[in-house]
Amino acid sequence: MGMNISMVQASQRKWPLTSTLSGWRSAIEIQESLRIMRALADGMDPETGVVLTSDAVCQHPSTVRALHQAVIALEFVQERERNKRPLPAKAGKSWTRAEDQQVCEELRRGIDFQQIARTHNRSVGAIVARLVKLGKIGPGTPVDMFDPRVA
Repeated sequence: MGMNISMVQASQRKWPLTSTLSGWRSAIEIQESLRIMRALADGMDPETGVVLTSDAVCQHPSTVRALHQAVIALEFVQERERNKRPLPAKAGKSWTRAEDQQVCEELRRGIDFQQIARTHNRSVGAIVARLVKLGKIGPGTPVDMFDPRVA
């Protein structure tokens, strides 16, 4: 089996360490890549299903190990994509004084962090971080329990 030019170019590409695979593919691309990598790792031509000859580069022990590692990495990305949740609408947006006051009031009334987060279209982490910044709770405050009298 010969390698085509796109395979050679892809193998020469230098990905920055900080980049993730999530920027270049969809779930279908991941699934197709996994199908191809598994076939190659199993010593098969991914297009025809024919067993590769023993002298094929994909049959070299170090290449087979690398292919299996690539399969593991793609499975990890696939699972992470499956578990990914969209960010709340106001994620990363600036806080207003009115919103600060409302969050403090909701905390004082004993509304739980999850409900406050839903009300403000923010994550629970963002609500907790804001309340810590405002001095209404301590950084170690549990997310599922708090004393509403702290506000």
